[in-house]
Amino acid sequence: RVRLWSRGVDTSLFHPRRLDRAPDSPLWLTVGRVAVEKNLEAFLGLKLPGRKMVVGDGPARESLRRRFPDVEFPGTRTGDDLARTYAQADVFVFPSRTDTFGNVMLEALACGVPVAAYPVPGPLDVVGDAPEVAVLDHDLGRAARAARKLDRVTCRRFAEGRGWDASARQFLANLSPLR
Repeated sequence: RVRLWSRGVDTSLFHPRRLDRAPDSPLWLTVGRVAVEKNLEAFLGLKLPGRKMVVGDGPARESLRRRFPDVEFPGTRTGDDLARTYAQADVFVFPSRTDTFGNVMLEALACGVPVAAYPVPGPLDVVGDAPEVAVLDHDLGRAARAARKLDRVTCRRFAEGRGWDASARQFLANLSPLR
């Protein structure tokens, strides 16, 4: 028999923050390894108002930075710096079609940031049953624009149910039939 045990997110580190966000200049964010298999060009080529930011490093960073000079590429961020970056965003865009999970989606949601992604394994497993916190669409631009309308408090609430405590409880519940 197969039992599910999901990854959790550190909801004490990743949480909403009071930051000055410009409503007329939204921030579209993605976080992760900057590599071809992450399909970042699908995100970077979208016509969206405001700013785009790619946090992370990898073999494609410099070539993408040259091809998309209007996009911010601050490099790798960790800890509180990363959590603050998430909290600044209006939408977290997850352009990968090949990731098997994408914990970054849970980190964004824990910061109150809605998710836009393709309806493929990974996003379907993490947020596929939660249209109140994520928009999954084969048109990533349409998904991003629609996700911007989602409620940030609802996003946080969703992530709280997937924190480390919840993940540990799920693991223990899966062990109990084996006792």
